[in-house]
Amino acid sequence: MTDLPPISDETLDTLKKIPTQTLIDGLWVKGWPMSYIEGARALQEGQHMAGRAVTLRFVPHRPDLVADKPKGDQSAEYVAIELCGPGEVLVIDAMGWKYSSVGGDIKFMRMMQRKAGGLVTDGAARDSVALKDYGFPVYSASTTAKQGPAEFWPWQVNDAIQCGGVLVRPGDAVVGDDDGAVVVPRSVVDEVIEIAHEREAVEEVIKAQLEIEQCSPGKYYPFNDLTWKLYEEKTGKKPRT
Repeated sequence: MTDLPPISDETLDTLKKIPTQTLIDGLWVKGWPMSYIEGARALQEGQHMAGRAVTLRFVPHRPDLVADKPKGDQSAEYVAIELCGPGEVLVIDAMGWKYSSVGGDIKFMRMMQRKAGGLVTDGAARDSVALKDYGFPVYSASTTAKQGPAEFWPWQVNDAIQCGGVLVRPGDAVVGDDDGAVVVPRSVVDEVIEIAHEREAVEEVIKAQLEIEQCSPGKYYPFNDLTWKLYEEKTGKKPRT
């Protein structure tokens, strides 16, 4: 899949306006696995994020790792941050260690300078007050006062990782809102957007009909033959899905 073109900024703008739950529904229609990043919660309400994934993998601390780990600005987290701009989201595999810090004020100030699109991790972030002021969306399993290096180290940049139980490949779309963060694989992003738009339209038709009929939602939801018949009658459109 590495020969696929990058997801365009225009596509990212579209994704930012689609609710995360609708994107998950779109992937479900295509038979793809659940893409919700478990534990990655919005640091503050009102965040809307969409960007191409830059991935970073942490590994457990061990004394002999220190000698092999690149130093200074060649350390993996700094290399990854320098790959992030307005259209990129840094996704950090912290192995689900939700109270272990992947970084804080000093490290992520650079993401603010680079106008990064966001930060997502299944670990914890330090210095939450400063991060809120930086202005880019942050999704983390928790906040913490703990230091990270006593427990784990940043190790590998831009390889396939897991984050919150979801596979993330570099260049995938990562989308976030108040309900959390989801991954939309680069290879199916356009199809998922089409499905998501249709499902949003169908749900509006259902809600309008329920206002008229005052009946159980189960008549039309989950989607069934009656749903699609209603949709076609109300819109004149043949269902895609």
